[in-house]
Amino acid sequence: MPRPTAMKRIILEMGMGNDLHGGDYTKAALRAVQDALHHSSLALIGSLGLDAKKMQVEVTIGVQQPEAVDAERVRASLPYGVVTVKVVKGGLDVAGTRDTAVIANAGIVVSLDVPQYG
Repeated sequence: MPRPTAMKRIILEMGMGNDLHGGDYTKAALRAVQDALHHSSLALIGSLGLDAKKMQVEVTIGVQQPEAVDAERVRASLPYGVVTVKVVKGGLDVAGTRDTAVIANAGIVVSLDVPQYG
């Protein structure tokens, strides 16, 4: 008889990315996501015999100009799971003498339907 399952949050990872000279909010957002991804490993998923394609991946990006981020490009940059992207006001713009440095923050939450034990 199969065990009951429940969606559980299993990973929370943060990252920071920037575009120092181009003022490109999408580039900064993509770098923030990659920074977060490089801080984590999905060994738990394979160890439990779970399917990484079934992960629910919720990405939140914070930048000063949320409308300037191509959320679809951010979504497409994640290799596994059912990905949703929300872009909100946050991050930081640092004005320079010729251009603006854009700093983005990313928070990534991964949830999986895991078997209930006990």
